[in-house]
Amino acid sequence: ILAVLVVVSVVTASISPSFLSSYNIENLLRRSALFGIIGIGASLVIITGGIDLSIGSLVCLIGCLTPWFITQVGLSAWLVVPGLLLLAAALGFTHGLLVTRLKLQPFLVTLCGLFIYRGITRGILADNTVGFGTAESGLRTLGNGRIPITDGFALPAPLLILIVVAVLAALLLRRTVWGRHLLAIGSNETAARHCGIAVDRVKIGAYALCGLLSGIGGLLFVLDTGSAQPSNFGNFYELYAIAAAVLGGCSLRGGEGTIVGVLIGATLVQV
Repeated sequence: ILAVLVVVSVVTASISPSFLSSYNIENLLRRSALFGIIGIGASLVIITGGIDLSIGSLVCLIGCLTPWFITQVGLSAWLVVPGLLLLAAALGFTHGLLVTRLKLQPFLVTLCGLFIYRGITRGILADNTVGFGTAESGLRTLGNGRIPITDGFALPAPLLILIVVAVLAALLLRRTVWGRHLLAIGSNETAARHCGIAVDRVKIGAYALCGLLSGIGGLLFVLDTGSAQPSNFGNFYELYAIAAAVLGGCSLRGGEGTIVGVLIGATLVQV
């Protein structure tokens, strides 16, 4: 997949000289970082052999409610941000419970989430666009901030957040017992259960982490754009996340996947 990314980049650069401009590279890094974060969340679920179709609607829910709570309800950002991220993780946790305890199909559970979360968001906001305006400029630097490297080029802040998330996810997947159990469940859930692995608990954790990373993605997306429309914010983002994971080597049958591959897949989709 890295070779494909290189080839596509070379071909695109030969067609359009502006592809290699500092502005475009910086924009590509920002977009790849944002989609890379939700792609990592999707990959954790896919490795278990599951799927999460609610990612885009969770992005909408968290992304739209953040400026609404801060600017219209008047709550502090220090309360809103942790609260909404906790909500996203709790919704992911609920998906895991429904899949493991009630034995419902992940496709069905998360497809319902896709409709429900966007419907709730549109209902709360009455389909009105919400934004930060001139408020919370400090918070917005998490989404649209830049760290100057040269006179014409800067690293976008979401890229640094992605690096932290990716390193933690890679360590979790490859250097912890939980990560090995995650891969084992995706390879053969029955064998993993007979080996004494707490299959349900591990799968619930994967869905909860996917929800949390979707919430982080939704927060960063709205901090980047500054405003959101609940009818289309985050539309089809779950497909970008799943595409990034699958292009990066995650098998839809489960049991395979690397974080580095997901990052390359997310970048390829954006390029």
